[in-house]
Amino acid sequence: MLAASHQVEQTPVAALDAALRNATPHEVIAAALQAIGRERLAVVSSFGSESAALLKVTADVDPSIPVIFLDTGHMFAETLAYRDQLIDILGLRDVRSIKPDAASLARQDADNELWFSDPDACCRIRKVEPLARALAPFAAWINGRKRFQGGLRAAIPVVEQDGARVKFNPFANVSREDIVAIYRSANLPQHPLVASGFRSIGCMPCTSRADAGEDERAGRWRGRGKTECGIHTVATSAV
Repeated sequence: MLAASHQVEQTPVAALDAALRNATPHEVIAAALQAIGRERLAVVSSFGSESAALLKVTADVDPSIPVIFLDTGHMFAETLAYRDQLIDILGLRDVRSIKPDAASLARQDADNELWFSDPDACCRIRKVEPLARALAPFAAWINGRKRFQGGLRAAIPVVEQDGARVKFNPFANVSREDIVAIYRSANLPQHPLVASGFRSIGCMPCTSRADAGEDERAGRWRGRGKTECGIHTVATSAV
């Protein structure tokens, strides 16, 4: 197998996106694994409300693909328990729980209140910068964004350039019904907070319940005009 960097150069991102535009999530992840190689490919998962679908498909392709989870220090206890449950159920072999840099937290958020005064800065030190460090060894990464989530996600491609890396969005084309079908067919457990009305689950201080008629991510940073933490709006190689 050629080195990952050589493979990406020989298969331009635009060509990959065109080839995989109508592919299933399983086909996208399998193609990413073939093009990049397991050692240079990672999945990033929040272990949130719909994460089990992506993780199930990943495990079906190769349960040894590294999975990165950003443990920000503000996660719901239910999310941490759900992470451990899914690791066991799906047989994921390489889940890496990444925490923020302790020195950065002590310098910028010693009182754990930055989420309130400057949520963008909080996301940067607790998610964006840790992810950039975690992805340093990798040439490409996979995530679970979907177009039906709306906002900045409504027009995402299946494959895109993320700075020096390639980013695969294997669930870009799926519907809510497709997600439900994956959960049902594999008998996957729901995140414990879904039954309480949480539709998109991130850090505890910045996540709230959302009504059925609201946007998929209405419960994130409610009332702040913020819809993304930054890991999908800032090139990870540029941090």
